[in-house]
Amino acid sequence: MSKIYITTPIYYPNADPHVGTAYTTCIADFLSRYYQQRNFDVFFMTGNDENSIKVHETAQKLKKDTQKYTDEMADIFKQIWQKLEIQYTKFIRTTDKEHINTVEYVFNKLYQEGHIYKSYYEGWYCRNCETFWTKSKIGDNKLCPNIECQRPLELIKEDNYFLRLSNFQEKLLKFYEENPEVIFPPTRYNEVISFIKMGLQDISVSRKSVEWGIKIPFDKDYVIYVWLDALLNYISGIGYPNKFMHDYWKNVHHIMGKDIIRFHAIIWPSILMALNLDLPRKLIVHGWLTTPDNQKISKSKGGDIFNLKDFVMNSPPHLIMALRYYLIREGSFGEDVPVSLERFRHIYTSELANNIGNLISRVLALVQKNLENTVQKKSDFKFIHNVIDKTTKDFDNHIQKFELSKGIESILELANFLNKSIEENRPWELAKNKEQLNNLMFEMVYGVLFLAKLLYPIIPYTSRKIIDQLGIESLDFNPIDLERVEVRYREPLFPALGSKFTG
Repeated sequence: MSKIYITTPIYYPNADPHVGTAYTTCIADFLSRYYQQRNFDVFFMTGNDENSIKVHETAQKLKKDTQKYTDEMADIFKQIWQKLEIQYTKFIRTTDKEHINTVEYVFNKLYQEGHIYKSYYEGWYCRNCETFWTKSKIGDNKLCPNIECQRPLELIKEDNYFLRLSNFQEKLLKFYEENPEVIFPPTRYNEVISFIKMGLQDISVSRKSVEWGIKIPFDKDYVIYVWLDALLNYISGIGYPNKFMHDYWKNVHHIMGKDIIRFHAIIWPSILMALNLDLPRKLIVHGWLTTPDNQKISKSKGGDIFNLKDFVMNSPPHLIMALRYYLIREGSFGEDVPVSLERFRHIYTSELANNIGNLISRVLALVQKNLENTVQKKSDFKFIHNVIDKTTKDFDNHIQKFELSKGIESILELANFLNKSIEENRPWELAKNKEQLNNLMFEMVYGVLFLAKLLYPIIPYTSRKIIDQLGIESLDFNPIDLERVEVRYREPLFPALGSKFTG
């Protein structure tokens, strides 16, 4: 069985998850379920980056012990992911003892082998981003170059430990030029190559006189820089160094927003080279979710029109699944995606309620009313097989190229075909010809079952609801060999939103 390792970035728990955080995590969960259906052995990891100064400062503002605060926030994240049906293999926290052990081991190893050294540092630091910036990136205004931050930088003067990033410039260029497919989309590949060619400089990997974080094992006056600590979660979470699940690591797919590609495409591969580990198979980089006026949705700037925590904790499952569907469906994956409640309402009504939901309700009602709840296989039905085969090929082709919206459109085409077949064959006029009616409705039920299987990685709760109504047990992608289906019950999958819906 082929193995695949899928990761999200680990998230700062200095605030509740927002819809942008959910976007990354839902995409990762979608891919995890997609590959599981196709008989991959999937390890899917997400989690929280807790060793951050901003997390410590938030806890202090709330007058809470930092460890207790991070414990509480981990529970909140897990509750929200559970509501969104995020089915991770592991939820990692950087305060986990196993992670701390890995970080200490790696820092020691890199220091002993000369990849990390101690030197005097004078330069500009963004406290909000927890990032050191080179002089070439800073303007006269001395503001953070991160366009979503733009806060004043601090001039830091202290002894620090440095990673010899400059030593990996040519190796990185060679790797990416030989493996351009590693970075998706190609525009991000060009961005990474351009950044490397500008020249890599050694970077600080420690902070002095900071209490919260992982201490350098041999120099307790220093805390290991949060980004070095955080990146190592990808290997600590699968047992590095002592119980390393290397078969997963050989096919790792990192999913992230475009604002952190520099860490994942430059710093992280350099660390892996220093450790003599394989470089990631895929860096899947998505754009930002933006408000209708083109502002990025973020913790610092707000704009979460869904108020994610309240939405998922207080909404019925069909609305939570609709949010998953909307996030995966909307826009062109890899580019910025504008989101709005108006667009959510439109997608919900036109695609989920009026198309998919209405189709399944009609098919089940016709079987209940005219065939005593039961359809049976009495003839060969190659035609629906041909349609399903084409749909599956189209769907797989799009997903393999990360064309997620187009993949969903191929599912909608199957739903459209089934709806059209009902209109053209007018089963309500075949009541006197039970055999002909049975054969037609068996094909429709078969099509609905396959629709549920295709929808499973996107809206798993809804898919389970569909097959439960049909009395079917499995949502895997093995060949379907049905002889008889008995409709158990029928209830709406996507009730009308109503005029008062506001998110």
